[in-house]
Amino acid sequence: MDIAVTLIIQGLAFFAVALVVMRYLWPPLMAAIEARQKKIAEGLAAGSRAQKDLEEAQLKAQQIIREARDKAVQIVDQAGKRAAEIVEEAKGAAQAESRRIVTQAHEEIALDTTRAREGLRKQVATLAVRGAAQLLEREIDAKSHASLLDKLELELVNG
Repeated sequence: MDIAVTLIIQGLAFFAVALVVMRYLWPPLMAAIEARQKKIAEGLAAGSRAQKDLEEAQLKAQQIIREARDKAVQIVDQAGKRAAEIVEEAKGAAQAESRRIVTQAHEEIALDTTRAREGLRKQVATLAVRGAAQLLEREIDAKSHASLLDKLELELVNG
């Protein structure tokens, strides 16, 4: 055989194989390639969306953390103010209680002083009567001379 005929037969065989491949194998192969490209594109888009969502989530987290810190600072400030108020209330209550105790002590002292003065006056009256009795050299009867003793006691009380 001649080389030209061999080349023509090989050319026809090539075109026949190419025609069969293009007619039956090429469309499913292209469909598979396009499906794969579509999946890759969707995956890349999903990755971009996920990256964007991640950045948004990080921004939201930072904002939430900032708000939480601000709120914590406010709570601490409020707690400090309330603590100061409680301390002031306690100081006021303690001062009021100390004033009450001092007033009560002054009243007790005044009452004790009055009792002591009255006791001393009675003792002075008794001593005065004994002294007068010794001066007069006779016994003064407290029952028989009650008016005289009352008058003497009034004079001692009034000064």
